[in-house]
Amino acid sequence: MTNQRSDDNNNPLLNSGIEYFSDEVKRSGIMNYRSTALPTWCPGCGYYGITHGLANALKNLHVNNNNLVIVSGIGCAGRYPFFVKGYGLHGIHGRALPIASGIKMVRPEFTVLAIGGDGDGLGIGGGHLPHAIRRNIDITYILFDNAIYGLTKGQASPTTPFGQYTKTTPYGNPEKPLNPILIGLAYGASFVAQGFAGFPQDLTIVFQEAIQHKGFSFVVVTTPCVTFDHANITYQRFRNIWKKIPEDHDKQNLANAMALAQDGNYYNGILFQDHRNAWHDVQQSIRKNTSITK
Repeated sequence: MTNQRSDDNNNPLLNSGIEYFSDEVKRSGIMNYRSTALPTWCPGCGYYGITHGLANALKNLHVNNNNLVIVSGIGCAGRYPFFVKGYGLHGIHGRALPIASGIKMVRPEFTVLAIGGDGDGLGIGGGHLPHAIRRNIDITYILFDNAIYGLTKGQASPTTPFGQYTKTTPYGNPEKPLNPILIGLAYGASFVAQGFAGFPQDLTIVFQEAIQHKGFSFVVVTTPCVTFDHANITYQRFRNIWKKIPEDHDKQNLANAMALAQDGNYYNGILFQDHRNAWHDVQQSIRKNTSITK
Protein backbone atom coordinates (compact mmCIF):
# COMPACT_ATOMS: atom_id res chain seq x y z
CA MET A 1 0.00 0.00 0.00
CA THR A 2 1.34 3.42 -0.92
CA ASN A 3 0.52 6.72 0.75
CA GLN A 4 0.24 9.49 -1.85
CA ARG A 5 -0.73 12.25 0.61
CA SER A 6 0.91 15.67 0.48
CA ASP A 7 -0.07 19.30 0.92
CA ASP A 8 -0.78 21.41 -2.16
CA ASN A 9 1.97 23.82 -1.13
CA ASN A 10 4.43 20.97 -1.66
CA ASN A 11 2.80 19.55 -4.78
CA PRO A 12 5.28 19.67 -7.69
CA LEU A 13 2.38 19.68 -10.13
CA LEU A 14 1.39 23.11 -8.83
CA ASN A 15 4.84 24.51 -8.10
CA SER A 16 7.00 23.19 -10.93
CA GLY A 17 6.90 26.43 -12.91
CA ILE A 18 5.05 24.63 -15.70
CA GLU A 19 1.46 25.77 -16.20
CA TYR A 20 -0.24 22.40 -16.22
CA PHE A 21 -3.39 23.85 -14.69
CA SER A 22 -5.33 27.09 -14.91
CA ASP A 23 -5.72 29.36 -11.90
CA GLU A 24 -9.39 28.39 -11.81
CA VAL A 25 -8.50 24.71 -11.46
CA LYS A 26 -5.96 25.47 -8.74
CA ARG A 27 -8.49 27.53 -6.77
CA SER A 28 -11.22 24.92 -7.12
CA GLY A 29 -9.58 22.53 -4.65
CA ILE A 30 -9.78 19.59 -7.03
CA MET A 31 -5.99 19.19 -6.89
CA ASN A 32 -6.29 18.29 -3.21
CA TYR A 33 -7.22 14.83 -4.50
CA ARG A 34 -4.54 14.45 -7.16
CA SER A 35 -1.15 12.98 -6.34
CA THR A 36 2.10 14.31 -7.75
CA ALA A 37 2.15 11.54 -10.37
CA LEU A 38 0.89 12.46 -13.82
CA PRO A 39 -1.45 9.90 -15.45
CA THR A 40 0.18 7.71 -18.08
CA TRP A 41 -2.88 6.72 -20.10
CA CYS A 42 -3.04 7.28 -23.85
CA PRO A 43 -3.89 10.85 -24.91
CA GLY A 44 -7.65 11.10 -25.26
CA CYS A 45 -8.40 8.12 -23.01
CA GLY A 46 -11.75 8.33 -21.26
CA TYR A 47 -10.06 7.63 -17.95
CA TYR A 48 -9.03 11.29 -17.75
CA GLY A 49 -12.70 12.30 -17.67
CA ILE A 50 -13.38 9.73 -14.95
CA THR A 51 -10.42 11.04 -12.92
CA HIS A 52 -11.74 14.58 -13.15
CA GLY A 53 -15.27 13.55 -12.21
CA LEU A 54 -14.14 11.52 -9.20
CA ALA A 55 -11.71 14.17 -7.92
CA ASN A 56 -14.53 16.70 -8.09
CA ALA A 57 -16.83 14.37 -6.15
CA LEU A 58 -14.23 13.81 -3.43
CA LYS A 59 -13.67 17.56 -3.20
CA ASN A 60 -17.39 18.33 -2.96
CA LEU A 61 -17.81 15.73 -0.21
CA HIS A 62 -14.73 17.02 1.66
CA VAL A 63 -13.36 13.49 1.96
CA ASN A 64 -10.38 13.36 4.30
CA ASN A 65 -7.28 12.26 2.37
CA ASN A 66 -6.07 10.46 5.48
CA ASN A 67 -9.15 8.23 5.36
CA LEU A 68 -9.30 7.69 1.60
CA VAL A 69 -8.35 4.28 0.17
CA ILE A 70 -8.35 3.36 -3.53
CA VAL A 71 -7.91 -0.33 -4.44
CA SER A 72 -7.41 -1.51 -8.00
CA GLY A 73 -6.73 -4.66 -9.97
CA ILE A 74 -4.79 -5.12 -13.22
CA GLY A 75 -5.14 -3.33 -16.54
CA CYS A 76 -5.19 0.32 -17.53
CA ALA A 77 -7.61 1.03 -14.68
CA GLY A 78 -5.16 -0.64 -12.29
CA ARG A 79 -2.92 2.42 -12.45
CA TYR A 80 -5.57 4.65 -10.94
CA PRO A 81 -4.41 4.63 -7.27
CA PHE A 82 -1.08 6.20 -8.27
CA PHE A 83 -2.83 9.37 -9.41
CA VAL A 84 -4.96 9.99 -6.31
CA LYS A 85 -3.85 11.70 -3.12
CA GLY A 86 -4.76 9.13 -0.50
CA TYR A 87 -3.87 5.55 0.32
CA GLY A 88 -3.63 3.30 -2.72
CA LEU A 89 -3.26 -0.41 -3.23
CA HIS A 90 -2.56 -1.90 -6.65
CA GLY A 91 -3.81 -5.45 -6.13
CA ILE A 92 -3.52 -8.59 -8.20
CA HIS A 93 -5.66 -9.43 -11.19
CA GLY A 94 -9.38 -9.53 -10.38
CA ARG A 95 -8.96 -9.17 -6.62
CA ALA A 96 -9.80 -5.51 -6.03
CA LEU A 97 -13.19 -6.27 -4.44
CA PRO A 98 -12.10 -8.74 -1.73
CA ILE A 99 -9.18 -6.48 -0.80
CA ALA A 100 -11.40 -3.40 -0.61
CA SER A 101 -14.01 -5.34 1.36
CA GLY A 102 -11.42 -6.47 3.90
CA ILE A 103 -10.12 -2.93 4.38
CA LYS A 104 -13.62 -1.57 4.97
CA MET A 105 -14.49 -4.38 7.38
CA VAL A 106 -11.60 -3.57 9.71
CA ARG A 107 -11.51 0.20 9.15
CA PRO A 108 -15.16 1.28 8.71
CA GLU A 109 -14.24 4.96 9.08
CA PHE A 110 -12.36 4.85 5.76
CA THR A 111 -13.87 5.91 2.44
CA VAL A 112 -13.01 2.87 0.32
CA LEU A 113 -13.26 2.76 -3.47
CA ALA A 114 -12.51 -0.25 -5.68
CA ILE A 115 -11.48 0.41 -9.28
CA GLY A 116 -11.47 -2.16 -12.07
CA GLY A 117 -11.79 -2.53 -15.81
CA ASP A 118 -14.31 -4.73 -17.60
CA GLY A 119 -11.74 -7.47 -18.00
CA ASP A 120 -10.46 -7.31 -14.44
CA GLY A 121 -13.92 -7.02 -12.91
CA LEU A 122 -16.04 -9.26 -15.14
CA GLY A 123 -13.43 -11.71 -16.37
CA ILE A 124 -11.04 -13.18 -13.82
CA GLY A 125 -12.63 -11.09 -11.05
CA GLY A 126 -16.25 -11.82 -11.96
CA GLY A 127 -16.68 -14.40 -9.21
CA HIS A 128 -16.04 -11.82 -6.50
CA LEU A 129 -18.77 -9.42 -7.61
CA PRO A 130 -21.85 -11.34 -6.37
CA HIS A 131 -20.32 -11.92 -2.95
CA ALA A 132 -19.31 -8.28 -2.46
CA ILE A 133 -22.84 -7.31 -3.49
CA ARG A 134 -24.67 -9.75 -1.23
CA ARG A 135 -22.65 -8.63 1.81
CA ASN A 136 -23.63 -5.02 1.06
CA ILE A 137 -20.35 -3.71 2.44
CA ASP A 138 -20.16 0.08 2.32
CA ILE A 139 -17.70 0.46 -0.55
CA THR A 140 -17.99 2.03 -3.99
CA TYR A 141 -17.00 -0.11 -6.95
CA ILE A 142 -16.35 1.83 -10.16
CA LEU A 143 -16.11 -0.33 -13.27
CA PHE A 144 -14.22 1.35 -16.12
CA ASP A 145 -15.93 -0.32 -19.09
CA ASN A 146 -14.19 0.29 -22.42
CA ALA A 147 -15.18 -3.14 -23.79
CA ILE A 148 -11.60 -4.02 -24.70
CA TYR A 149 -8.37 -5.22 -23.11
CA GLY A 150 -6.40 -2.02 -23.58
CA LEU A 151 -3.24 -2.64 -21.56
CA THR A 152 -2.50 -5.92 -23.36
CA LYS A 153 -3.07 -4.35 -26.76
CA GLY A 154 -6.65 -4.73 -27.87
CA GLN A 155 -8.09 -8.18 -27.26
CA ALA A 156 -11.83 -8.83 -26.86
CA SER A 157 -13.15 -8.49 -23.30
CA PRO A 158 -16.30 -9.77 -21.56
CA THR A 159 -18.22 -6.68 -22.72
CA THR A 160 -16.97 -6.47 -26.32
CA PRO A 161 -20.03 -6.26 -28.62
CA PHE A 162 -20.97 -9.19 -30.81
CA GLY A 163 -19.29 -8.91 -34.21
CA GLN A 164 -16.63 -6.37 -33.23
CA TYR A 165 -13.19 -6.82 -34.76
CA THR A 166 -10.33 -7.01 -32.25
CA LYS A 167 -6.83 -8.49 -32.07
CA THR A 168 -8.30 -11.81 -30.91
CA THR A 169 -11.47 -11.69 -33.04
CA PRO A 170 -10.22 -10.81 -36.54
CA TYR A 171 -13.46 -12.13 -38.08
CA GLY A 172 -15.70 -10.43 -35.54
CA ASN A 173 -16.45 -11.28 -31.91
CA PRO A 174 -18.56 -14.50 -31.90
CA GLU A 175 -19.63 -14.15 -28.24
CA LYS A 176 -22.54 -12.30 -26.67
CA PRO A 177 -21.28 -9.56 -24.33
CA LEU A 178 -22.11 -9.32 -20.64
CA ASN A 179 -24.38 -6.53 -19.43
CA PRO A 180 -22.68 -5.22 -16.23
CA ILE A 181 -25.66 -3.07 -15.20
CA LEU A 182 -28.02 -6.02 -15.47
CA ILE A 183 -25.56 -8.21 -13.56
CA GLY A 184 -25.36 -5.72 -10.71
CA LEU A 185 -29.15 -5.50 -10.51
CA ALA A 186 -29.66 -9.26 -10.76
CA TYR A 187 -27.16 -9.92 -7.97
CA GLY A 188 -28.99 -7.44 -5.75
CA ALA A 189 -26.67 -4.43 -5.48
CA SER A 190 -28.23 -1.77 -3.27
CA PHE A 191 -26.98 1.03 -5.57
CA VAL A 192 -26.51 0.76 -9.34
CA ALA A 193 -25.64 3.68 -11.61
CA GLN A 194 -24.15 4.35 -15.01
CA GLY A 195 -22.23 7.19 -16.61
CA PHE A 196 -20.10 8.17 -19.59
CA ALA A 197 -16.49 9.33 -19.39
CA GLY A 198 -17.25 12.10 -21.88
CA PHE A 199 -19.57 13.77 -19.34
CA PRO A 200 -17.35 14.30 -16.25
CA GLN A 201 -19.77 16.81 -14.69
CA ASP A 202 -22.52 14.19 -14.70
CA LEU A 203 -20.08 11.62 -13.32
CA THR A 204 -19.33 13.90 -10.39
CA ILE A 205 -22.99 13.82 -9.36
CA VAL A 206 -23.20 10.03 -9.72
CA PHE A 207 -19.96 9.47 -7.79
CA GLN A 208 -21.12 11.72 -4.97
CA GLU A 209 -24.35 9.79 -4.59
CA ALA A 210 -22.50 6.46 -4.76
CA ILE A 211 -19.97 7.39 -2.08
CA GLN A 212 -22.67 8.75 0.22
CA HIS A 213 -24.84 5.64 -0.19
CA LYS A 214 -24.64 3.30 2.82
CA GLY A 215 -23.96 -0.09 1.29
CA PHE A 216 -22.39 -1.54 -1.85
CA SER A 217 -22.43 1.00 -4.69
CA PHE A 218 -21.85 -0.25 -8.24
CA VAL A 219 -21.09 2.40 -10.86
CA VAL A 220 -20.43 1.38 -14.47
CA VAL A 221 -18.66 4.05 -16.52
CA THR A 222 -18.67 3.55 -20.27
CA THR A 223 -15.38 4.94 -21.51
CA PRO A 224 -13.65 5.15 -24.93
CA CYS A 225 -10.39 3.37 -25.69
CA VAL A 226 -9.11 5.71 -28.39
CA THR A 227 -6.19 3.43 -29.27
CA PHE A 228 -7.87 0.08 -29.91
CA ASP A 229 -11.55 0.87 -30.51
CA HIS A 230 -12.45 3.24 -33.32
CA ALA A 231 -15.93 1.88 -34.03
CA ASN A 232 -17.83 0.95 -30.87
CA ILE A 233 -17.32 3.22 -27.83
CA THR A 234 -16.26 6.54 -29.35
CA TYR A 235 -16.88 10.06 -28.07
CA GLN A 236 -18.78 11.07 -31.19
CA ARG A 237 -21.07 8.04 -31.20
CA PHE A 238 -21.85 7.95 -27.49
CA ARG A 239 -22.47 11.67 -27.11
CA ASN A 240 -25.28 11.21 -29.61
CA ILE A 241 -26.88 8.06 -28.14
CA TRP A 242 -26.53 8.72 -24.41
CA LYS A 243 -29.83 9.31 -22.61
CA LYS A 244 -30.96 10.80 -19.33
CA ILE A 245 -32.92 8.47 -17.05
CA PRO A 246 -36.65 9.29 -17.41
CA GLU A 247 -37.82 11.79 -14.79
CA ASP A 248 -40.63 9.48 -13.67
CA HIS A 249 -38.27 6.55 -13.09
CA ASP A 250 -38.68 5.03 -9.62
CA LYS A 251 -35.16 4.29 -8.34
CA GLN A 252 -36.54 1.90 -5.73
CA ASN A 253 -38.33 -0.25 -8.30
CA LEU A 254 -36.03 -3.11 -9.27
CA ALA A 255 -38.21 -4.29 -12.15
CA ASN A 256 -38.15 -0.83 -13.72
CA ALA A 257 -34.38 -0.63 -13.34
CA MET A 258 -33.91 -4.02 -14.99
CA ALA A 259 -36.18 -2.94 -17.83
CA LEU A 260 -33.97 0.11 -18.46
CA ALA A 261 -30.87 -2.08 -18.33
CA GLN A 262 -32.26 -4.27 -21.11
CA ASP A 263 -33.93 -1.81 -23.49
CA GLY A 264 -30.80 -1.26 -25.59
CA ASN A 265 -30.17 2.35 -24.50
CA TYR A 266 -27.36 3.85 -22.45
CA TYR A 267 -28.58 5.86 -19.47
CA ASN A 268 -26.76 8.41 -17.36
CA GLY A 269 -27.60 8.42 -13.67
CA ILE A 270 -28.87 6.21 -10.86
CA LEU A 271 -30.95 3.26 -12.02
CA PHE A 272 -31.56 1.67 -8.64
CA GLN A 273 -31.10 2.46 -4.95
CA ASP A 274 -32.26 0.39 -2.00
CA HIS A 275 -31.77 1.82 1.49
CA ARG A 276 -31.24 -1.41 3.39
CA ASN A 277 -28.84 -2.22 6.20
CA ALA A 278 -25.19 -2.30 5.23
CA TRP A 279 -22.80 -4.98 6.50
CA HIS A 280 -21.64 -2.96 9.49
CA ASP A 281 -25.22 -2.22 10.52
CA VAL A 282 -25.91 -5.95 10.67
CA GLN A 283 -22.74 -6.55 12.69
CA GLN A 284 -23.72 -3.89 15.21
CA SER A 285 -27.13 -5.53 15.54
CA ILE A 286 -25.49 -8.86 16.32
CA ARG A 287 -23.21 -7.27 18.93
CA LYS A 288 -26.23 -5.79 20.67
CA ASN A 289 -27.87 -9.24 20.74
CA THR A 290 -30.86 -8.01 18.84
CA SER A 291 -32.52 -9.75 15.94
CA ILE A 292 -31.00 -9.27 12.51
CA THR A 293 -33.15 -7.00 10.40
CA LYS A 294 -33.17 -6.59 6.66
